[in-house]
Amino acid sequence: MTTGLNETHDPNLKSWVESANDPASDFPIQNLPLCAANVDRWSSGSQLYARIGDKLLNLDHLDGASTALRGVKDILDREVEGLGPSHLNWLHGLVPLRRVLISLLRQDSNSVEDREDFEKHFLADVSEAKFSNPFEIGNYTDFYASIHHASTVGAMFRPDNALLPNYKHVPIGYHGRASSIVVSGTDIRRPRGQQSPPDDNPAAGPSFGPCKLLDYELEIGAFIGPGNTLGEPISIASARDHIFGLCLLNDWSARDIQKWEYQPLGPFLAKNFASTISPYIVTLEALEPFRTAGYHRGPGDPTPLPYLNDEHDRAAGGFDIPLEVLLQSAEMLKRGLSPIRLSRGSFKDMFWSFAQMIAHHTSNGCNLQPGDLLGSGTVSGPTPESRGCLLELTWDGMGADGKPKPRRPIELPSGEKRVFLADGDTVIFKAFCEREGFRRIGFGECRGTILPA
Repeated sequence: MTTGLNETHDPNLKSWVESANDPASDFPIQNLPLCAANVDRWSSGSQLYARIGDKLLNLDHLDGASTALRGVKDILDREVEGLGPSHLNWLHGLVPLRRVLISLLRQDSNSVEDREDFEKHFLADVSEAKFSNPFEIGNYTDFYASIHHASTVGAMFRPDNALLPNYKHVPIGYHGRASSIVVSGTDIRRPRGQQSPPDDNPAAGPSFGPCKLLDYELEIGAFIGPGNTLGEPISIASARDHIFGLCLLNDWSARDIQKWEYQPLGPFLAKNFASTISPYIVTLEALEPFRTAGYHRGPGDPTPLPYLNDEHDRAAGGFDIPLEVLLQSAEMLKRGLSPIRLSRGSFKDMFWSFAQMIAHHTSNGCNLQPGDLLGSGTVSGPTPESRGCLLELTWDGMGADGKPKPRRPIELPSGEKRVFLADGDTVIFKAFCEREGFRRIGFGECRGTILPA
């Protein structure tokens, strides 16, 4: 649903939660992303929260709220079915919930008579929380929606035919593994797997051992809302009605394992060992000011087939979300050196929109379900500095002999070099939205540290 701009996007809105008014905060009152977390003083299990500044508002704990606060609880009781303590597998009433929370938390609100008492009973410091996956994720599909990523990677293996002929006609995707999706802050164990024979000795046969070419993939994830009945496709015009919200996603990749196994069926063990998501789901209503036109197709590009072609999606189907990748090695951490930025890109550069991905995913009658996760695929832009994985960042093209040049290492402030990830490396994704006339909002962090195999 396109909610459009409204009073909740007013940049002058302030909150009585003072930390939300910090211009550098990812979580002003205009954002209010949802998450699941455990705070020991309230529960031994995971509960539902909204993030505001450096606080978490406990939505599950509003049973004992005063009459003035029951607007929030009424929405949860009336609109939300199946609200569980450990997940957010509910989608109705999201927009009214956000608006009620804003009316509750805004600086001039009269809904909270004793703010100190309210903070004691309903607000927790983020430092108290242990986050968990916000949904019980039943299904996970990863797409390949960046033409820049597809072109760069294609050039590595097919210099004369980098982009396959179907790319501009159909959103390419594959079904991933939902059980290994973990929340930000979870350590990632280096996978083991089967790898191809050495290039200089193919007769040696494949080997089995720890991945040597471990990589990250910078992505945006979209959680599905209502979903569709089996056999009934979702039209592109209604696709955004089925998006609950967006998060950051790191689809870790074992490149050497992938190289050996991906033909003829595509990714398998090189991908399913782990994917990391940020804990916060940013709603589409909060992102409304940052919509942008879809990817501009040039004169030689094909027009999408009718089921993938929608005027509104072309005009406002994208999101201008700058994204950053940072890295901190174990040695950098030991020496007190801050993470360094490896790249910066924007989600507005994606060739396919989430609406097109949903329309295509369901075009054969496949049923999406509440809590399903769609990954955008690696977010890469047109410049080397905007490449969203090490496979691209360290690529130096082909030599005069027609063979790939040696990869160009990334130099770290500790004196170390990286072509792919080493044990002890911490990878951090960040994303935020900025536009003149609106409040900056962010996604928080998506981070993981590599442990030895």
